[in-house]
Amino acid sequence: MSLLRADSRIYVAGHTGLVGSAIEQCLKRHGFSNLQTATMEQLDLRDQAAVNYWFRANRPEFVFLVAGTVGGILANSTRPAEFIYDNMMIHATVVHAAHLFGARKLLYLGSSCIYPRECPQPIKEEYLLTGQLEPTNEAYALAKIAGIKLCQSYRRQYGCDFVSGMPTNLYGTRDNFDLNSSHVLPALIRKFHDAKVSGSRDVVVWGTGTPKRELLHVDDLADACLFLMQHYDDALHINIGTGVDLSIGELARMVADVVYPAATIVFDTTKPDGTPRKLLDVSRLHALGWSHRIELRQGIESTYQWFLEHVHSARGIGPASSVAP
Repeated sequence: MSLLRADSRIYVAGHTGLVGSAIEQCLKRHGFSNLQTATMEQLDLRDQAAVNYWFRANRPEFVFLVAGTVGGILANSTRPAEFIYDNMMIHATVVHAAHLFGARKLLYLGSSCIYPRECPQPIKEEYLLTGQLEPTNEAYALAKIAGIKLCQSYRRQYGCDFVSGMPTNLYGTRDNFDLNSSHVLPALIRKFHDAKVSGSRDVVVWGTGTPKRELLHVDDLADACLFLMQHYDDALHINIGTGVDLSIGELARMVADVVYPAATIVFDTTKPDGTPRKLLDVSRLHALGWSHRIELRQGIESTYQWFLEHVHSARGIGPASSVAP
């Protein structure tokens, strides 16, 4: 188990993103005072020489590796080369530098999309690599799987205390609301908000509405990451989620009730659904003593309130388009 102290040198790789910013805030709330960060302009995580130089100069003891290129179905489908290249390079450089410069522990975050498209539900960790991936996000999934195997390989060859967590679909404050690159929940919030502002009744949602999704508030994920850094040291990756899911149609209706109750939901069945279902088995995480606290309706309400307060400065506030889960 790690021996995190209040003054431990803790590097959050990707601190400006949705997850990284939540982890940074979580660490500060818990009294950790020696946080290390670098923006993309200061450090290109795809550049091994630059990452080595940064690690040599800063010598982080604990590393939260949450940086990466992310997006929904549209972004994954149209930018697969970026998704596989950026993510594989980022994982490789940071993990290798953490080994070279003596980091005591590293927590790497993957994604629930690593699992096969037709996977038994709920999804156990051992189902990894037992079937075909979902085609719409295959490039991203392969990069994330490589990250898991990278951590396991450094653990096996060098004895590094590198662990991996696989979160379910995320949402929350500071999210990306650009409909060309966002995930399903912020995209739905944006769509219903735009319809309310414009006075339009119809809100178009991609697909049939039948796929099911599990959603975790990013503040809960940040809390889980700190918990795992302190209490988890197994080579096998561990699922992070709520253990509860709902259909895209039900999710759209819940968002409508919060944002624009008068809206009429129109499903565009010519658009892809994505993976039919992704419900994680979180029994291992629950057995360790962690479970989520923020329920979905509460999380949607707080996320929409944040959106309203930051509508002109939030990432990705651009022209509206259809929602992709």
